[in-house]
Amino acid sequence: MRNPAGQKARHQANEASLAFLDQVELELRQAMASSRATPAPALLPALMPAALLAPAAEAEVEEPAPGYLGHRARMRTKLLKSGPDALLDHELLEMVLFLALPRRDTKPIARALLARFGSFAGAIAAPVAELRRLEGLGDAGLAALKLVQGAALRLASAEVLDKPLLNNWDRLLAYLNASLARERIEQFRVLYLDSKNRLIADEAQARGTVNHTPVYPREIVKRALEVHATALILVHNHPSGDPTPSRADIEMTAAVKQAAGVLEIVLHDHLIVGNGRHLSLRREGLL
Repeated sequence: MRNPAGQKARHQANEASLAFLDQVELELRQAMASSRATPAPALLPALMPAALLAPAAEAEVEEPAPGYLGHRARMRTKLLKSGPDALLDHELLEMVLFLALPRRDTKPIARALLARFGSFAGAIAAPVAELRRLEGLGDAGLAALKLVQGAALRLASAEVLDKPLLNNWDRLLAYLNASLARERIEQFRVLYLDSKNRLIADEAQARGTVNHTPVYPREIVKRALEVHATALILVHNHPSGDPTPSRADIEMTAAVKQAAGVLEIVLHDHLIVGNGRHLSLRREGLL
């Protein structure tokens, strides 16, 4: 329905506005026709109503970018110019978390990771359950850390895959340290080799407790036949960090050697991996 009263009010307002503009134009013309002592623009403040002369609202001030964004740019430049070796452990962790947490300052999280786990390697290898306890990390940060760990292990394994392991002993130890040294429970692995001592398979035979893993020589030999292996290297970790073999370790090694020897499968060695340390039973004269 139409509103006659509203239409009348709008009409009156329009009429008033037009009348005002006509008056402004008239007075400007009169001023310009006179002595021209006062420039026309100077007359406008006297003629215009206060509402039309109010200063324009200040443009919204853009908030400055968070300080950590500049820090990230500097870190990227440092990485690309000098390589990853130029970065400290906390800087590496920060950069890993950049991609997962783009709107957060990752430096406090990186510092907390180092305080809790001691090193970059310790942080990326830490159990997910323990990583979840750190404030601010979340699933995205967890996934980033575990992705880096997976990439590191994949790279290390590529250095030993399809290569004669006995001629690449240092690379083998680097791979085993990366995969086992920071495990919290004992894990027993078997490296199955072909006739040229190239790695066919690296398989976890068993996982145990913090100080014991059940090992079954018959299962090891059976699996060797399945993958057509002609030689073996046994590997397990000591979560305590001390690679000194126990009596059970020595006896189990002898049992595997005897079972494999019946089928002419050679046991090259049994390596025990601690945290940054390792021991070879063959070098110790225990095989």
